[in-house]
Amino acid sequence: MPLDVLCVGAVTVDTIAVVDRAPGPDGRVVATPFTVAGGGPAATAAVTLARLGVPVGFCGVVGDDAEGALSRALLEKAGVDTTWLVTRPGVRTTQSMIVVSREQGTRMIVTTPSPPPPPVPAGVARWLHLDQTGYPAAREHTGAKISLDGGNPVSGLDVTGLDLYAPAVGGLADAFPAATLAESMRAAAAAGAREVVATAGAEGSYVLVDGEVHHVPPITVESPVSTMGAGDVFHGALLAGLVQGRSLVDAARRANAVAALSCRALDGRTGIPDADETERFLSTVDPGVSV
Repeated sequence: MPLDVLCVGAVTVDTIAVVDRAPGPDGRVVATPFTVAGGGPAATAAVTLARLGVPVGFCGVVGDDAEGALSRALLEKAGVDTTWLVTRPGVRTTQSMIVVSREQGTRMIVTTPSPPPPPVPAGVARWLHLDQTGYPAAREHTGAKISLDGGNPVSGLDVTGLDLYAPAVGGLADAFPAATLAESMRAAAAAGAREVVATAGAEGSYVLVDGEVHHVPPITVESPVSTMGAGDVFHGALLAGLVQGRSLVDAARRANAVAALSCRALDGRTGIPDADETERFLSTVDPGVSV
């Protein structure tokens, strides 16, 4: 039986430092003890899908180093099939350094390049979910529906035939310039994207249905710790909803909730809820209401 989803793209090992205030040039600050966690847009989406009960695998490349072994172990612990995660001698596993500022409420990310994933085999999954690293390797893949996380710039973007195109609002405006968000979303659909969802961070998300744009309000949690990886979590949860037969609006609402709950932890994965917790959470709140 094929998987429901194969996520293709970047997997990273993140080192996260929390400081009171980000240092300036030549500055020095003292951080809390560093946190080491798994990351990467496609990899974190895969963890989210697994947490929500969707059979999922990951396709990408790590090095034959300690970080590569950790990346694989973290994915497998989360229930992600790593059959298509290749360990390549001589390659350095992608690493990121993240500095989170309490006072400024911001983060700075320094990352190393991600190696391109191996060719994606046919017939493995009903859906392929791609990030900016996975897009070149799997864009022309046939026989599976294609979901694209447009949260980061995608080189050579062509949305023709994409079953789900989900950029950030800013990225959408860059790719499809228009006077309004609604016009940009309609332009993406006219260019060939079958479903278009735009993410807006703390403002929630926007969904295009039959040419009309619907705002899906945010769902917030008290005392969030970090938004690290929340966009990647949203993309995984959005696709989980579609795989499970939900409408696009309902899938986006649930994705807003799952992404909000993930902000309870410093890293992008620890706070991701499972399906049962998501249902309990949604039963107690209205969209946009803080609990």
